[in-house]
Amino acid sequence: MSFKVKFWGVRGSIATPSPNHTFFGGNTSCIEVAAGGERIIFDAGTGIRNLGHWFQKKNVTRAHLLLSHTHWDHINGFPFFSPAFKKGNEFLIRAGHLSDMGGVHSILSQQMSQPTFPVPIEIMGAKLEFEDFRAGDTFMIGNEVRIRTTPLHHPNGATGYRVEHKGKSVCYITDTEHIIGKPDQNILGLVEGADLMIYDSTYTDKEFPSKINWGHSTWQEGVRLCQAANVEQLAIFHHDPDHEDMFMERLEAEARHVWTGALVARENMRITLA
Repeated sequence: MSFKVKFWGVRGSIATPSPNHTFFGGNTSCIEVAAGGERIIFDAGTGIRNLGHWFQKKNVTRAHLLLSHTHWDHINGFPFFSPAFKKGNEFLIRAGHLSDMGGVHSILSQQMSQPTFPVPIEIMGAKLEFEDFRAGDTFMIGNEVRIRTTPLHHPNGATGYRVEHKGKSVCYITDTEHIIGKPDQNILGLVEGADLMIYDSTYTDKEFPSKINWGHSTWQEGVRLCQAANVEQLAIFHHDPDHEDMFMERLEAEARHVWTGALVARENMRITLA
């Protein structure tokens, strides 16, 4: 199996099911990585619902779910991930920011508890395993895929990931806030030399000063990080719900003018690294 990335949800904060969000997509964060015979899912926003339907169609019965964090827009698709309800399927779910807050199983269970959700997590028929680690740890998925992690600057904590397989690498860096004029050394160390960095680009540099302490970054900072760390390509990701298609088209043109390695992530977009 080659090293492939597919975007199932690219929106941030809240899903945007409107005619003005159809070209880039309105589902919240969910990315699928296929490498070394393994399926890795990053985040369980509303995009994971369509991914689940695809898994059912293709008879994919096992995968690893790695959560950047557990704010609503990154987990509220999990109760609608249909393969998790099917006996015989297996999913290992990990998070790197919850060891001191009850753990990932506790948080996902709370989300599926009354009075906010009618169906408890126990009704899911698949074999679900939950594992907490600390952001900064490194671990293997299968025999060939290496995962490196780092803590990110976000309210309640978040984790950045780097997936490595046979000399290729993709980094998933979302829900992180930069400090103006001070590149994040944790991120630079993680993404150095990567083939692709998927980066939290919720705002523009012009919008950012009024959004400080909201926990997000800009596409311009993503470009600066890529250039400083010799990253080959930037996927602008986690689009603000108020950034409609026309806005995003202008943003993409500007980003491509600034750096040819930049592109704007869209739902159903595929990138093959090897």
